[in-house]
Amino acid sequence: MRAPWTVSAIAAISFAVSASAQQSNQSTRQEIERLVATYAEKFNKQDFAGIAGLYTTDGALVSQAPNVVKTGPQEIEQNYQSAFKSGVNHLELTVDQVSPLGTDVAISMGEYHLTGQGQNGPIKVDGHWTGVDVHAGGTWKIRLATAFPNPPPAASSAAAMPSGPTR
Repeated sequence: MRAPWTVSAIAAISFAVSASAQQSNQSTRQEIERLVATYAEKFNKQDFAGIAGLYTTDGALVSQAPNVVKTGPQEIEQNYQSAFKSGVNHLELTVDQVSPLGTDVAISMGEYHLTGQGQNGPIKVDGHWTGVDVHAGGTWKIRLATAFPNPPPAASSAAAMPSGPTR
């Protein structure tokens, strides 16, 4: 049988480790939230070189709109230049979740809201993003970012039913 002080010591160490992990997770979340806020700020200033600088040198951007896979700062910068030329000019980002995978890697996810004015009228795209962020050179950088628009609202089931002969 263990001495009562041994059980107390184990419980205290477990609590300290748990509290330290929670503090570390909270700190990582705050740093990722700052990275995301900086991303939106640079986007809204149309600072495409600044956005590309938030990625690692081998960072990647994957998006469904329109089937984009860009790797490295130069391709990512060119992608944003094209987006701004199309009329997209404002981005809002929210961070819903940050999951650290050790001390130097985290997975993050949230929502985005893009707006602007295109040649054919107003632009409004809402969707979800994910990120794999790495702590490199004393700062958090984006290793992989994905962005996918929300699907259009489903038509009512009656409208979606194929028409056919009636009885």
